[in-house]
Amino acid sequence: MPSSLLSHSLRPSLISSDAAQYVCKTCRRNTASYRRTRKMLRVKQDPSFAPSTTEKTEHIIYNPPPSAPNVYHTPPKFLPESDPRRKLHIEAAAAAAADAPQKSTSVLAAIAAQRAASQPKAADLKPIRPIYEKKYHLTQDDVDEIRRLRMEDPKHWSRLRLAEKFNCSQFFVSLCVTAPEVAKEKDAEADAARAKWGRRKKEAREARVERKKLWGQEA
Repeated sequence: MPSSLLSHSLRPSLISSDAAQYVCKTCRRNTASYRRTRKMLRVKQDPSFAPSTTEKTEHIIYNPPPSAPNVYHTPPKFLPESDPRRKLHIEAAAAAAADAPQKSTSVLAAIAAQRAASQPKAADLKPIRPIYEKKYHLTQDDVDEIRRLRMEDPKHWSRLRLAEKFNCSQFFVSLCVTAPEVAKEKDAEADAARAKWGRRKKEAREARVERKKLWGQEA
């Protein structure tokens, strides 16, 4: 009995000013939350449920149930080529397509079509960079010079610098000569960077390698 009285005495009364302190502030309703709730409940009615706007008065909609095809009607697929009913079917289909109401285009679709018509075609646009054309202008002496410079000082005469000097691509320089010392240094730097990886990164890279192996295989 004393415990029940104590619990009742500790509970705030609805009339007291301390009752507001026990109410969750995020659960309180205000003007913004009330307006937002009403806006979410204001769902637009589907057009099929709305009354017809084309008919001035109420009318009966005749929608018969599906039934078996008429035995007096032969589909065009089973008609011979010389049958005049083929021409009648084509004329009826063309008339129905002409009388059918055209599909209304939305405002956004009309704006997109207008912008597409005003923009130039991709074939008429100028390229961002000049189109690369193969020249085949290097001789055997040039290739020997590329090899000599690359072997003498591979750090100074990199593939990019040689490509700029002889006006060729870096791929062509790599075909002419290779620098195994530079490749070993790059591999050593990569190994040192991998040694600093943690367990999660190592597992992620190993999983990536396994996924790449499955790229060319069938599922």
